[in-house]
Order: sequence, then structure tokens, then C-alpha cells
Amino acid sequence: MDPSTLYALVGFILAGYAVIANDSVQTLGTFIASNHKEFKWYWLWLAASSVLVATLVYGWVTNNGDISYGRLDSIPEIQIQWYHAAAPAVLVLLTRLGIPVSTTFLVLSTFASTFVLEKMLTKSVIGYGLAAMVAYITWMVLAHFINEKFNEVKQEHRKYWRSFQWFSTGFLWFSWLSHDMANIAVYLPREMPLNLLVLTIVMLVAWLAYIFYHKGSKIQEIVLEKTGSRFMRSATVIDLVYAFLLVYFKGVNNIPMSTTWVFVGLLTGRELAIATVHRETYHFGYVFPLIGKDFLKMMIGLGVSVGLVLMIHNFFQ
Repeated sequence: MDPSTLYALVGFILAGYAVIANDSVQTLGTFIASNHKEFKWYWLWLAASSVLVATLVYGWVTNNGDISYGRLDSIPEIQIQWYHAAAPAVLVLLTRLGIPVSTTFLVLSTFASTFVLEKMLTKSVIGYGLAAMVAYITWMVLAHFINEKFNEVKQEHRKYWRSFQWFSTGFLWFSWLSHDMANIAVYLPREMPLNLLVLTIVMLVAWLAYIFYHKGSKIQEIVLEKTGSRFMRSATVIDLVYAFLLVYFKGVNNIPMSTTWVFVGLLTGRELAIATVHRETYHFGYVFPLIGKDFLKMMIGLGVSVGLVLMIHNFFQ
């Protein structure tokens, strides 16, 4: 095996783990939190795996073997070097510390030009701001009708909300995968052969099993500490708003963006709205440290990503 192929294999495996262990909690975190007491982990895993397989196969068939859904059009296919494999290794380390790092910045930035990196950053910043604004408006309205600090869904209605949540999670999971598969596909041929597609599916399904078995692992704390995220009605609304935001940005252009920033922006706007409506019981003194901690972790991840990219462009290339 030549060095470039070895680096591509290592990067592919590490990026696959990082995408599932770090990024997928954005989409599956509320699903895990609100269902793990009702269902065995392997039923949740099978449901998520089914959507993953369908998404990858559909992308592979309709995009001439490209599972990135066109997200790599602005990033040329190049020979993989050792520093490309090092990027997801750093990401895995930060993931183990519970830091919500943008896989897009840390992985794709090592392949992209500084011009494309600037476009990725701009789109992600807009994503954070728009998600926060949309979430704030949405939950300002919802908070007048439901109190998400409590699970107020009547027992006879829960089966309907459960079904609705599973549907919304599937929709979100598909929307998110069509964005973030680029972070793995960048290590693979753009026209992927069938055997490589099967290998990719097997690896990602295996990582999913690990995540569901451990109930989301360390990064799940970002979801669990938010108001009502364990409740299926709240989880359903979060998933739907997030999914429609991703669908919107998917239609804007093919430039990759940080879905992590969109997700954190959504949770930020939601928490601020709930605190605004329920000032007497939910104080801003609790909210600001919470969202500030998430924002600081994002900035740490961005700083590491930019530092790594500058090092690669200025010293190794």
C-alpha cells in the first residue's frame, strides 16, 4: 500500500468516527435523549442505520457515485498527505473532551483553498445567526402555549407524538447526512465504486452502534443540558426547525458549511426565547453562561481548525 492510500484510509476511518461521534449528536441527540428509556438501544440504532443506508445509496445512484451530494464541487480531488489524516485525529481528540468542533472546518479546510475556507466560514456564521433568529421567533410563539420545562403531553397523545418524532428525526437525519457526508467523502474517489460504498456503509453503521450503545457519548451533554430536550414533543420541534434550516442552506449553494454552528445557533435562540417568556422561573443568569460556554467551545474548535489550516498552507504545502 502506497503512503497516499494509507493516509486516505486512516483519514477516512477517523473522519467517519468524528462525524458520527461528534456531529451526528446534533441530529440524533434529542432522539436518543427522549427515547432511550422506552426502546432498547439497538432498535434506535436500526432506525438510524436504515436512513443512513438509504441516504448513501440514493446519493451514490443519483450523483454518479458521489455520496457528498455535490458538496465537494468547490474542492478539487488531490493526493492525500499525512496532514490530511492528522486533521480528523485532532478532531477525535477534541470530541473526547466534549468540544463541539466543526468537522467541516477541521477536515475540509485542510483540502480547501483559503478562498473556499473564507466562503465556508461566511456561510457558517450566517447559518449561526439565522438559526438563532429563526429559533428565537419560533419559540417566542411556542413558549406562550407550551412550557418546555415540563413534559405536559397527555398519555393518550404520546403515541402520536412518538410517531411524529421518529418521522421528523428521519427527515433531519437525511438532510444532515446530505451536508456532512462531504467530510468523509473527501478521502474517497469522487466516483466511488460499489465495494467502497459498502465499506463506507459498514463502517458508519458500526460507529452508530457504538454511539447508540453509549447514549450519545460525551458530546451528548450539549443536548441534555438544554431545556426540555429529553421530551419528545420538544425534540420533535427542534428536529423539524433544524431540518428545514439545513434544507434551506442546501439550496443556497454547494459550498460546505458547519452544521454544528447552525445547531448551536438554534439552541441559543431557543434558550433565549424560553427565558424571555418565562422570566419568573427561568432567568437569563442561567441562560447566558450556558450559551456562552457553547460559543466558547465553538471558538476553540474554530481556532484549532484555522491554526491547522494555516500551518498546512504555510509550512507543509
